[in-house]
Amino acid sequence: MTKIESKHGVVSRQPYELYMSFTDLSNFRNMLPEDKKEMVTADMDTLTATVQGFNIGVKVHQRVPYSRIELVDYGAPFAFHIVIHFEPAAENPYHSDFWIEVEADLNLMMKMMLSGKIKEALDKVVDGIADASNGKMPEGFDPSIWTK
Repeated sequence: MTKIESKHGVVSRQPYELYMSFTDLSNFRNMLPEDKKEMVTADMDTLTATVQGFNIGVKVHQRVPYSRIELVDYGAPFAFHIVIHFEPAAENPYHSDFWIEVEADLNLMMKMMLSGKIKEALDKVVDGIADASNGKMPEGFDPSIWTK
């Protein structure tokens, strides 16, 4: 298994607030632009999407209240395990230290092609959530999706 860990980011929310926004996977579908929603189905425990012709899915494996959520592959072309961490930040207990770990069963060629891109994507997610918690919206984000 290949292990990839994102950078750590400080999110201006307490761990329980951040955890609660991640615990229901259908929340992720609600954040997508309308034209992307048709490619994603989600409920409380599962999320499936078609990405560049591939069906990829995740399901909740374990929820540890207010500290982590573990996801596993669900109909994906390879096995993987994701752990999303929410811990009190050392410098401010009202903020969260947030990071994501991925373990994936990648062959050598896939590891060489994908591990850097996965790390980059995970870092962008962490940065985006940290920025959003401070009122800075990610580039290209349409805030009107929250009012629809």
